[in-house]
Amino acid sequence: MTHYIHEHRDWPHFKWDAGLADALSPLHHRLGHLLGQMGALGSPFRDEAQLRSLTLEITKNSEIEGEILANDQVRSSIARRLGLDVSDLVRPVRANRHVEGAVEILLDATQNFNQPLTEERLLDWHLSLFAASNRHLMIGRFRNDQEGPMQVVSGHYGRERIHFEAPAASRIPQEMAVFLAWFNAHLPLDPLLKAGIAHLWFVTLHPFDDGNGRLGRVITDMQLAKADGSPGRFYSMSMQIRAERKSYYEILEKTQKNALDITEWLAWFLACLERALMASENLLADVLKKARFWEMPETHSINERQRKMLEKLLDHFEGKLTTSKWAKISKCSEDTALRDIRDLVSRGILVKGPAGGRSTAWLLNI
Repeated sequence: MTHYIHEHRDWPHFKWDAGLADALSPLHHRLGHLLGQMGALGSPFRDEAQLRSLTLEITKNSEIEGEILANDQVRSSIARRLGLDVSDLVRPVRANRHVEGAVEILLDATQNFNQPLTEERLLDWHLSLFAASNRHLMIGRFRNDQEGPMQVVSGHYGRERIHFEAPAASRIPQEMAVFLAWFNAHLPLDPLLKAGIAHLWFVTLHPFDDGNGRLGRVITDMQLAKADGSPGRFYSMSMQIRAERKSYYEILEKTQKNALDITEWLAWFLACLERALMASENLLADVLKKARFWEMPETHSINERQRKMLEKLLDHFEGKLTTSKWAKISKCSEDTALRDIRDLVSRGILVKGPAGGRSTAWLLNI
């Protein structure tokens, strides 16, 4: 009697219900609409949108596994590697090796999505992911199961629950060769379905001692970039998976303990992708609002101090913006700060808050 999906005789010949096609058309439409919106933006706002999405994808991918990456380090590393001119948004900081590895992997996958995913490239990703690790792991190599079979386990010692057991290590080289050949092949298969299948297939093989979930989601991002036909990333699948982590693990376990019909997994994956797109539309609404703001004639011919302070207000400035805060942040006198503010008030860009006197705060009039 077979217990896991990879033990079935016809593995890996997956099956699914043709009715899933009904979910694909609106998904492609939503994707096209999002990419169209981003394409219509000017370069600075497109860069900002991409920076936000990539930062979320990298931080949430690690967070799913319980690992927290410093948000400012991730943003700074992405901006530097992509040469993004977002100096008003990103304070350059030195990223640690772990952050640099995570950023390097995702950018290689999404910026170079048309290059084949080879075993060598995948092993390099694993090396980058664990370059700063001091754990006893087989890094940059497939697992060998010397310490026993690869199992996904939860619970306290002596009362463990085995959620899944991966194929034996002796099978991995051949299994990965089959997977990579399939992933690189041009198939008559919807690219979004292929992303869902690739995710399930890779994490079921579990070819490494650790990092399989993170690399599986990077491979998913690579296939989604292929589906978009663009290296620009404007939504985060990992952000949505993190929000639905419990159901994500539940549907994976259910599918991996079932037969080769993966309809339920693919339906969940496509629905999760749609929710990720919806979430990103809300996230990117701020970027679109900023784009419309800077198109207003009233914002033309303002000075650099004013521009930087307005950027801070548009990025949800914490606390109240008083004249003294303006002077401190802009490194100018309070008289200069007040002149800057009054000019923006006369243009209708700023308004005075309800409090008066030295507590007067200035608000955006949008």
